[in-house]
Amino acid sequence: MSGSDKAVVTCALTGVLTNPTQFPVPVTPKEMAHAARRARDAGATIVHCHFRMQEEGMGHLPTWDPEVVAAVCDAIRAEVPDILINLTTGVMGPDLSGPIACLERVKPEMAALNAGSLNYLKARSDGRWAWPPLLFDNPVDKVEQFVEVMNRVGIIPECECFDTGIVRSVKMYLDVGLLKPPAHVSLVMGVASGMPARPEWLPLLIDEMAPGTEWQTIAIGREEVWPLLRRTAELGGNVRTGLEDTFYLPDGSRAKSNGELVEALVRIVRDVGREPATPAEARQLLGLV
Repeated sequence: MSGSDKAVVTCALTGVLTNPTQFPVPVTPKEMAHAARRARDAGATIVHCHFRMQEEGMGHLPTWDPEVVAAVCDAIRAEVPDILINLTTGVMGPDLSGPIACLERVKPEMAALNAGSLNYLKARSDGRWAWPPLLFDNPVDKVEQFVEVMNRVGIIPECECFDTGIVRSVKMYLDVGLLKPPAHVSLVMGVASGMPARPEWLPLLIDEMAPGTEWQTIAIGREEVWPLLRRTAELGGNVRTGLEDTFYLPDGSRAKSNGELVEALVRIVRDVGREPATPAEARQLLGLV
């Protein structure tokens, strides 16, 4: 596996549906740019971006309006010119027109490629579903459509893997030529119906990756995310945090901003003897130059 004394740190600024009236997530272009600056100053070199409707009272809802997405990305690039932008593409169903239009409009350095399907579930303690069961459908033909666009536009696919079979599928995508090596894999751990946020799983998952794979961990949850991110850093992986992934700092207190979470993660990276990569170093490590 790829390893370096430099760790690429990503900050996931907003997430899909987090309500900005309840949590400190940025929504407007100005807020997103400010959050990106704060994350960059704390040591992040990539921002993973979801986008929200801009109308008053609608900031908890996602948008695929290319003009909104462009306004946010332009604001981030103006505020933090050297930071790398990673766009979401996660959408349910076969209509990919919104994400594709955004990729073509913004041309980010990287974009999420959801590499397989997942029954997206969560059960409450009283035996009820937390939400109606959902299928986050990512069949191979959908993956192929996104890869074609990313290759055409010059975007690195970041393969988000919610379960072990999806990790193994990425290796098969390489085998059949759907993806070009090296693969970029994100282990999404902590989703209730996906892989658990357990550090001891990491060596087994690494063994299922193709040689030379660049990988990171996306840890979802509360106190369990921090030992997982520490173990990732120890094993040479890249790391991600942000208000999309957790609201809680290592001491259990609520984070007031993305920047606080990045600061905590950078301390862990340094504790294990590594340094956060600069934007130039990240581009080199990820094959963007």
